Amino acid sequence: MTAELVRGQNHPVPHSRVEVRVSAGTAVLALASLADERGLLTGPGALAHPGAPGLPGVQVPAAPGDRHTLAVDLDAVAAEVHRIGLLLVLPPGGPPRFGAVPAPHLAVAEAGGSEFASFALTDLDAETALIALELYRRQGAWKVRAVGQGYAAGLAALLADGGLAAPEAEALAADALRTAAPTGGGDRSLAALPPHARDTARQPAPPEPAAAPGPPEPLPVSGVPYAGTPDPAPAAPADGRPTVDYAHPRRRRTTTEAPEPAPRPAAAPADPDGPPVPVAGDATGWSMDERLYNQVWGMFEDLARSVAAYRGAVDFADSRLDRELDEALSDPRHRLGGAGGDARETARARRDDLVAQARAVLDRDLAQLTAESDVVEPALPAAYARWDNPVWHGQGVPEEGPLALRLGNLSLPESPGLKIPMLMRLPMERGLWIDNGRTGSEAAMTMDTDRLRRAAMDMAVAHAARLLAVHPAGRISVHVIDAAGAGAASLAPLVRAGVLAGPPATGAAGVAQTLARLTRRVDLVQMALRAGAPEDLPPDLDPAEQLLVVHDFPHGFDDRAVTQLRYLADEGPSVGVHLLMVADRDEASAYGPLLDPLWRSLMRLSPVPDHHLADPWVQHAWTFEPDLPPQGSRVLEQALERVARAR
Repeated sequence: MTAELVRGQNHPVPHSRVEVRVSAGTAVLALASLADERGLLTGPGALAHPGAPGLPGVQVPAAPGDRHTLAVDLDAVAAEVHRIGLLLVLPPGGPPRFGAVPAPHLAVAEAGGSEFASFALTDLDAETALIALELYRRQGAWKVRAVGQGYAAGLAALLADGGLAAPEAEALAADALRTAAPTGGGDRSLAALPPHARDTARQPAPPEPAAAPGPPEPLPVSGVPYAGTPDPAPAAPADGRPTVDYAHPRRRRTTTEAPEPAPRPAAAPADPDGPPVPVAGDATGWSMDERLYNQVWGMFEDLARSVAAYRGAVDFADSRLDRELDEALSDPRHRLGGAGGDARETARARRDDLVAQARAVLDRDLAQLTAESDVVEPALPAAYARWDNPVWHGQGVPEEGPLALRLGNLSLPESPGLKIPMLMRLPMERGLWIDNGRTGSEAAMTMDTDRLRRAAMDMAVAHAARLLAVHPAGRISVHVIDAAGAGAASLAPLVRAGVLAGPPATGAAGVAQTLARLTRRVDLVQMALRAGAPEDLPPDLDPAEQLLVVHDFPHGFDDRAVTQLRYLADEGPSVGVHLLMVADRDEASAYGPLLDPLWRSLMRLSPVPDHHLADPWVQHAWTFEPDLPPQGSRVLEQALERVARAR
């Protein structure tokens, strides 16, 4: 399986002989640089380019092209080389900048074998030279890191930033580009590009920027990895948050005319020497709800990257301490007298000082994020808000559906009190699975089985009630399968309010009827869409989005019912049929691997705190906590009563 990396993310390199495969959609030069453990180039001989394509362990192409394969033998790389940078440069006479061409795509693979990591260099603009990937040593092993750092001033600026003197960097860049002529080669059609490059190629190129005088020193202009993960050397995070495109990756605005964006909230005057004053809705978006959604995801990313920077600094401090202790013990002069003890104390003090500096930076970031959370949480609409938010008491029947739905809260152990809302985009693109098994987490193992099952079903009812309450009347129809009737107590609020599409289905017959009805709906809608005649659907077909809540699967399910459930999980979301399962995977173990695709297609949630979710940037394990109505509160019942009155 290929890991799709984002800027700053790393991945182990499991092979000593690897290939880096480049697809650029336009002619580029593919180069390689060799650097020491500080990241500095050792001289002009540290760059592999068309004039000198071979270095120990590295072989680069001898001419520009839109497709390249760079061969790397990590065992043959010199011991003093700790970093191998894979560079992309626009040749003379080619496009003026990377922002005007399709996004380059790189893949790292076993020599002659399958790919294990890939990276698409998106969001480029004025750059003409890029550090795309970096292979680096880490504690005796090699890793690959997605860098994506660009230079508008070209290859000379990149080399100067790598430690070469300016005249030396300019001469080496001129030598590397001298043999480069824009020859192209390979298939340049969209079909020949990887998916990331295809998407970018379909978009119109942005207008050419006006010429501006270059900066006095080479500065990266975009794609700089986030201020964090100091691996192998720590870096202080930037004072401001990085600019991130929070657009949902699987949705693109298709209308040619869009409403004017909602005005950005005015920020309160801030102390020039202090941190910026947080404001609710301080993000991009066409409405306040979209601004708040993007702001929440910005907070999620900021917390992930700040903690990654702190953890990276601690890892570096620990590894440096180990190295310095080894050096102290290996010196015979330190074995006598107090010299050895002094060296060890000095090493430990250096470690503690570095960790303290990193913690101070993290605490600063956490304080800013906490202040932002305190402002944002009260301003969230009902779809994003906690059940104890006062917005639920004034919530009427909305006129349009929400952008997303809150599933719970996310936190990290470095700051357990800072809760980031976990928002799921709507309409749902995959079903939900609430795990009521005791083997799912440590917290679940400490709970009584009956209490755990009740908590899981209460959580499912809360999600269904929230969906109904934040959509216009009649937009969502909820069906329930409770084959054994064990969820009656939790389902009581939905049943009493009369907001279900029908009574909860019980027994094998009820399971079969409900699944057959929803399977028929999926089939009919798919056929109508393929035929281009959605207006010809039968008049008895419910046009609303359908949510099926399944309790205690696989009780009451035969082989046919299991097959239909898998069909709904796979095909339902695209035509408005969604799944919310409350189940213990162990109880369905009799089906063996037959159900593995079903579990993988659903997003697993836990009714108790659990750390099974990871972010897409640095893969932290986040603690998920469900958001439930407060004990003794009638907020859920009141929300369902409003839904019933609106209907």
